[in-house]
Amino acid sequence: MGIIISTITLIILLFMVRVFYLMFNVFTGKCGISSKNRTLKTIFCIGSGGHTSEMIRIISHINLKKYEPRLYILADNDSSSEYKVKEAEKENVFMIHRIPRSRNVKQSYVSSIFTTINATLHTLPLICHFKPEVIFCNGPGTCIPVCLVAFLLRCLFILDCRIVFIESVCRVRTLSLSGKILQFFADVFVIQWPELRHACIRAKYFGRLT
Repeated sequence: MGIIISTITLIILLFMVRVFYLMFNVFTGKCGISSKNRTLKTIFCIGSGGHTSEMIRIISHINLKKYEPRLYILADNDSSSEYKVKEAEKENVFMIHRIPRSRNVKQSYVSSIFTTINATLHTLPLICHFKPEVIFCNGPGTCIPVCLVAFLLRCLFILDCRIVFIESVCRVRTLSLSGKILQFFADVFVIQWPELRHACIRAKYFGRLT
């Protein structure tokens, strides 16, 4: 019995060391991934309404040939974003997958814990199967389970994925809930207003991107 407890304790300690090691790399900017002469398997987390429009504008300014294959993840009750994605991609090859929404508008934080767990359980097999190398997101609640699963799998040496979070342009002085969470483990954390620098522990500012 003592050996089992000692083994479990050792595994937990090693896992925590791995978590802190990755977070140290994130905070010190040592989290690059080489993409020279190859493409990256990419996930774009699509929200609804303004989040979708902002992400589509971001996508329009990047070289999509470097980000293939592409998977778009949407909430299962998002009825409009799929059309916008298809319109932006035109004849390109891409995939779309839906997961349960982790938090609805005006949903209480307490109840959102359970819906986020549900969304995470639906996301786990998807991430394990697709094995993304980079994830782009800009604040919708849909991105939390996706990024959480990707980071945990990275901690377990199952996945080598980087997270790029771009805070919504409508956030001028305070971070979104997604931003408050992802500032701790997103590899690249971007804000679009200089006033936000005081609201987060780290950020890159390149001006308005959307």
